[in-house]
Amino acid sequence: MEKIGLFYGSDAGTTKDIAQKIAQHFENIEIIDVVNAKKEQILNFKNLILATPSYGSGDLQSDWESFLEDLEEQDFQDKIVALVGVGDQDTYGDTFCNGLYEIYKIVSKNAKIIGQTSTDGYEFEESLCVIDGKFIGLMLDQDNQEELSDERISKWCETLKGQFN
Repeated sequence: MEKIGLFYGSDAGTTKDIAQKIAQHFENIEIIDVVNAKKEQILNFKNLILATPSYGSGDLQSDWESFLEDLEEQDFQDKIVALVGVGDQDTYGDTFCNGLYEIYKIVSKNAKIIGQTSTDGYEFEESLCVIDGKFIGLMLDQDNQEELSDERISKWCETLKGQFN
């Protein structure tokens, strides 16, 4: 398997912690905080994991907003991308993990998206990240379902191993 670039944005550190947990499941992975990332770095990877929390009513994390301005749809040509959203399904149940959808809109036009997951076991009202009845990636709620996160991460990473190049 080619090296994986795991790009994350995190204000409070929760998504950073999740990125580190995900990285433990792979041998050949580089973790990069988007606050310091350059476009050239993302272009160096064929396999990508992109992780972001959502803030407020489903807003994208601010470092990702800045980083996405430098990226274009064609930057994801021939890439394999897995997505991770972090949100609060209790307080923001009608916009659960919607920030991730902003990333999805850009990458999904040219990349192969992998790692879709079931919505079973979640208690949210709506999410832009549900397409064809599944989440577009791994969704985690560290506020209300933290006890389920490690198992969700582990199972998700195992499915990715067979899908990355």
